[in-house]
Amino acid sequence: MDQFRFTSSRPKVVRRAALVLGAFALIFCGTLSAGVQPATSDQATVRVTGKVERPLVVSEAELQSFPRKHLTVTDEKGAQVIYDGVPVAELLRRAGTPLGKQLKGVQMRLFVVVGASDGYQAVFALPEFDPDFTDRAIILADRKNGKAMQSPEGPFRLIVEGEKRHARWVREVTMLDVEQAQ
Repeated sequence: MDQFRFTSSRPKVVRRAALVLGAFALIFCGTLSAGVQPATSDQATVRVTGKVERPLVVSEAELQSFPRKHLTVTDEKGAQVIYDGVPVAELLRRAGTPLGKQLKGVQMRLFVVVGASDGYQAVFALPEFDPDFTDRAIILADRKNGKAMQSPEGPFRLIVEGEKRHARWVREVTMLDVEQAQ
């Protein structure tokens, strides 16, 4: 039970704050040095950040060139709808997140925080996105019943196939942040 003992000491707090700030600086500088161009202000984007090899900023237009998947699901009102989008695993793969045979050992502690424009967040274990671990599809949808999604649902919404409650069907997604549990 020692791992769950909570202690507070000033040096630990300062070190942790320095690590967090340093991580944000590395992510920011890594994104700029990787040649990722920020999208124009009128263009929605999704950022893939955190413990990834290549942080990404992907625009609506760029998402159209990614592999697409259609999901027919029952929405929160009980209606059958068709969402079209990009498997989240594809976004994570392009950012250099370990998937498939590389996802083992220490990598199994990785998780993804999906963030929305209003600050809402949902957490997923990384293997939940990996087709080598599950047959359930999770997509970043940009179309609903053939039409582009607008606020308050879009332009991007996370759709989790087979999930009974839609609490993790994040609306207005802006980021996927890969982190590691201690």
